[in-house]
Amino acid sequence: MARRGHARAGASLALGALLSAGLGGCINIAAPDEPIVIELNVNIRQEVIYRLAEDAANTIEENADIF
Repeated sequence: MARRGHARAGASLALGALLSAGLGGCINIAAPDEPIVIELNVNIRQEVIYRLAEDAANTIEENADIF
């Protein structure tokens, strides 16, 4: 019994492949006319603030007499 089920499934897949190949049509691949634009909204604020805070602390230490 199990073999009949596998045979029917295989026949159904083969028939489906033949039908879809006949109805598939043509596939065209072409480059777009306009360039592809990828927008990256990256938040780098935290790193910049950290660097500025470190630089400010170093400047204050080096010039303690000014502050």
